[in-house]
Amino acid sequence: MRLDMRRMRAAVRYGWALPLSLVGAALAVPAVLARARVRRVAGALEVYGGGAAWLLRAAPIRGGAQALTLGHVILGRSAETLDRVRAHEQVHVRQAERWGVFFLPAYLAGSLWARARGRHYYYDNPFEREAYAREGAPRRGSAA
Repeated sequence: MRLDMRRMRAAVRYGWALPLSLVGAALAVPAVLARARVRRVAGALEVYGGGAAWLLRAAPIRGGAQALTLGHVILGRSAETLDRVRAHEQVHVRQAERWGVFFLPAYLAGSLWARARGRHYYYDNPFEREAYAREGAPRRGSAA
């Protein structure tokens, strides 16, 4: 009985985050076609190298992004990058499970709110602050 409840809760979390995961999958497919690699780690699909690295380098932030999480899909520049930022990105997976379809609008609102208060749109976004706090890494550095 306990195992069934755990599976049911997991199904609900995955289902609630599914729309966001589908956006991640939509980015992952062309990345894989452009020679990205795929692995499953800690309940998330990690896509790295190849087209994923290209997409992340082109991200509209200074120096590009090292990784990007959309639901249960994590794009990373390389396997080594994902090993380094996994704890941070897993916080975003949990956030997507909590917020579901509202995660992206809430994330964008957090960035806008930070900017409106004269703060940094990325580092002072509440979702990023939570991810950096939970991973135990310093707040400032290369964008994850």
